[in-house]
Amino acid sequence: MVGLCPQATMLPLMSGEDMPYNRPTSPHSRDGNAKMSNVYINNSHGVDDDDFYDRNLALFEEEMDTRPKVSSLLNRLANYTNLTQGAREHEEAESIGEKRKAHKSPQMGTFMGVYLPCLQNIFGVILFLRLTWVVGTAGVLQALCIVFICCCCTLLTAISMSAIATNGVVPAGGSYFMISRSLGPEFGGAVGLCFYLGTTFAGAMYILGAIEILLMYIAPWAAIFVSGSPDGEGAAMLNNMRVYGSIFLLLMALLVFVGVKYVNKLASVFLACVIISILSIYTGALVSAFSPPTFPVCMLGNRTLSGHILHDSPCNGTATTTLWLQFCEGPDLNASCDYYFNLSNISEIPGIPGLSSGVITENIWSVYLTKGDVLEKGSLPSPRPVHPPTNRLPYVFADITTSFTLLVGIFFPSVTGIMAGSNRSGDLKDAQRSIPIGTIMAILTTSLVYLSSVVLFGACIEGVVLRDKFGDSVKGNLVVGTLSWPSPWVIVIGSFFSTCGAGLQSLTGAPRLLQAIAKDNIIPFLRVFGHGKANGEPTWALLLTALIAELGILIASLDLVAPILSMFFLMCYLFVNLACALQTLLRTPNWRPRFSYYHWTLSFLGMIICLALMFISSWYYAIVAIVIAGMIYKYIEYHGAEKEWGDGIRGLSLSAARYALLRLEEGPPHTKNWRPQLLVLLKLDEDAYVKSPRLLTFASQLKAGKGLTIVGTVITGNYLHSYGEALAAEQTLKHQMDKEKVKGFCQCIVANKAREGISHMIQSSGLGGMRHNTVVMGWPLAWRQSEDPQSWKTFINTVRVTTAAHLALLVPKNISLFPGNSEPCAEGYIDVWWIVHDGGMLMLLPFLLRQHKVWRKCAMRIFTVAQMEDNSIQMKKDLATFLYHLRIEADVEVVEMHNSDISAYTYERTLMMEQRSQMLRQMRLSKSDREKEAQLVKDRNSMLRLTSIGSDDDEDTDGASENRRVHMTWTKEKALQYRATHSGCSTPEGFRDMLSIRPDHSNVRRMHTAVKLNEVIVNKSHDARLVLLNMPGPPRNPAGDENYMEFLEVLTEGLERVLLVRGGGSEVITIYS
Repeated sequence: MVGLCPQATMLPLMSGEDMPYNRPTSPHSRDGNAKMSNVYINNSHGVDDDDFYDRNLALFEEEMDTRPKVSSLLNRLANYTNLTQGAREHEEAESIGEKRKAHKSPQMGTFMGVYLPCLQNIFGVILFLRLTWVVGTAGVLQALCIVFICCCCTLLTAISMSAIATNGVVPAGGSYFMISRSLGPEFGGAVGLCFYLGTTFAGAMYILGAIEILLMYIAPWAAIFVSGSPDGEGAAMLNNMRVYGSIFLLLMALLVFVGVKYVNKLASVFLACVIISILSIYTGALVSAFSPPTFPVCMLGNRTLSGHILHDSPCNGTATTTLWLQFCEGPDLNASCDYYFNLSNISEIPGIPGLSSGVITENIWSVYLTKGDVLEKGSLPSPRPVHPPTNRLPYVFADITTSFTLLVGIFFPSVTGIMAGSNRSGDLKDAQRSIPIGTIMAILTTSLVYLSSVVLFGACIEGVVLRDKFGDSVKGNLVVGTLSWPSPWVIVIGSFFSTCGAGLQSLTGAPRLLQAIAKDNIIPFLRVFGHGKANGEPTWALLLTALIAELGILIASLDLVAPILSMFFLMCYLFVNLACALQTLLRTPNWRPRFSYYHWTLSFLGMIICLALMFISSWYYAIVAIVIAGMIYKYIEYHGAEKEWGDGIRGLSLSAARYALLRLEEGPPHTKNWRPQLLVLLKLDEDAYVKSPRLLTFASQLKAGKGLTIVGTVITGNYLHSYGEALAAEQTLKHQMDKEKVKGFCQCIVANKAREGISHMIQSSGLGGMRHNTVVMGWPLAWRQSEDPQSWKTFINTVRVTTAAHLALLVPKNISLFPGNSEPCAEGYIDVWWIVHDGGMLMLLPFLLRQHKVWRKCAMRIFTVAQMEDNSIQMKKDLATFLYHLRIEADVEVVEMHNSDISAYTYERTLMMEQRSQMLRQMRLSKSDREKEAQLVKDRNSMLRLTSIGSDDDEDTDGASENRRVHMTWTKEKALQYRATHSGCSTPEGFRDMLSIRPDHSNVRRMHTAVKLNEVIVNKSHDARLVLLNMPGPPRNPAGDENYMEFLEVLTEGLERVLLVRGGGSEVITIYS
């Protein structure tokens, strides 16, 4: 057992105070030190060990705050509660030590929590008010096709939704949560708002349906507006719908505001109404097979007559009857009558022939009508009409022009509502099991009901009655009510309450969806709608929802509102399918849904069907919905709060980036595709501020937002100690990039020496084919006055590294004088001095700069240099032709440089340069000698002290010390001799030796070139806004580095803004297309 208790073996080796787990008897018996100084012991006296860390995990105790024990992690997951979406990020709710209130465990199962709510939301107003009309107009076959397409769309969407819903815990928030966390905040916000608008317009549609049932079939006498002529009946009806719809909306909004619990209690009553209504339809269809209900329809020839006109009058055309008075000018037998009335027979046909009548053979084909057409029965005889009928005659007319696409848009809302289960995910006992089963079973049930209803309606009801939208031919009865058993009132009352209930559910769900979007804080202007009452009820969101629903009610036509909400729902379903397909194809590691009966092909098929239905039902509404979603997307992208939800779009971006990078690896870019991909080298001062921010400004002007930009800096030091400093420097660079509006990446390297860090950055920046091809760095300011030569030596080393890497190099000189992004240059010139050809960089850079607003007004001039043996006239012609083929507009000038003798000024300038170099070299040497002298004196004193100590102890050491003392003695004479030998400028003789230097011939030649070129450039370009100039390469011998800096200074002397350009050795511009 000793091995199981290591503390026991340590007891004899420790005192009571040293034992790591020894507790005092009293909590006040020790000082305030709670923890031992030993770094491996984390002990708190007076507190039980279980409150801190387990003894068996002592190796990990220092990281317990960031890497908790598995037991505590599992404990937090066990206590997980489904949070109201948007109240706070669900990830934050998992933070360590968060206090939670005791929540009642959700107990709803699949049937009550998902299946029945989905049924209630799917079955709606369209089933009772429009499905018979759809069947009669489109025919049984095309109606089956419409229902099948719409049901397939929702089924495929439900499969995709089930996969997403079972991929982890879905907090309350349903479809919006799933889409936003799968596709990112931009798509989530856009589709979330589309779903919100769809739900809001659905509420308006249900209210309009309830008002239509009320005014058409329950209480026609309640109409406020009544038209005296047939022409004004439609307008009067719309006005009635607007008034009553607004009243209903206000009452429903007040009910929702008072308390959602009342709405939830009424939900079961409304659902019972729906189920009873549907059962009465099926019962009536079966009863009609042997005992069809009596609903006669009066026909004139093959034209349908309105039952409102006849009332209880007999259906015959004898004198004094109601029909005679409608078609004739008087009650007399010799009165003048309508031509069609005289030639046609009046007959009466059953409105509900019954299931066994075979009427389905007449209803199987479509009968699309134009607005104003009379409903006709094709099998009845009819004379050829001379004039089209007028609406003053008692016929039943078509109120709108119908087509297959119109019917699709009107019917589709009747299959929406499949998200009801996922919206209640917070109340489900096992959401990952209940949502797929309940939703798919509800869709299959409703699809079966719709498909069977289409067949039953076509088999039981007369065609003209089916096409009669408002039941005028059957004396104003609801058409589907004529089929129901035992009475039409079952359907009328049931459908009225079910549509009211559906409207209440929409007005309850839509504000919560808007509140969830607002609390996610992805759309700034919606933040106000995230607030509500003290209990969390979304008051402001309810107010906005009511205002938007009022817009739908003011439209007043059910047939016009239905396609609008179809668009928004289809948009939402499309993106649910897209989310599932993306996650499946990208094979994200976190994509592990429990629902396994999905495939990316099904999701893509669902997407295609959704998109097709959008444009089939109403192409202009589809475009409007897409534009609205696109505007919301761009708004969130540019102004919304940044969120990282691990969404699929980010995964898609990574996959696309990987694919593109691999494609770029296939070969070097063609000359036509070459553009400067910049690596901008910046230097930070002691306070971690960018020394030359105008370098970034220049880079942004050169890039104009295109191509790659990497901004880098080097911090000298050790990476282990300077990690925090590197992160701070990176944040500084990002802030400066945002300020200068530079799109790109930043990189910070920690190295022992700056030149090594720059070399590493030039070698390793970028990835694959997405690498920099141009380096931008600043000119070393005041390098002549600097005692430390490292700045210009690092500069020259960077030039050499860039040349070795075959990269282009841009060095703006006097960068502080370059214009900012808000300082556009006045009209002037960008002068290019093309002295040697190194790939055409000098031609391309001015063209790119002029794309930016700062340089847009500047014209371009190109100068080149002709020697004595060159034909300057021909050179100018050739250069103009070359620029013409390059499609670059520029003035051309050839400057002749004659072979003149080297001037005394050049000779003197070279001599001054070499003398200065020699003097600085001697000064640096004498400085190092002074340091050596001080060190030798220090060593002498220390050796004297050691010798005196040794002589007291041992005589043998005295001899050795004496010898050492002789060697280390530093006398005045020796010091003078050493200085005279090693310091050439410390004596008048040494100074005279330095003055007698003869300049090197190659340096004189280089200085001559620099002076002559500078004279010509200053003469021609003294007023230019910017001068671009070939940058000569550094000398191969590093001993002449300081002279190289001097040559560059002479070359650019007297010029305000200069850009030294050094090509990378490859062509960057071409005359070919």
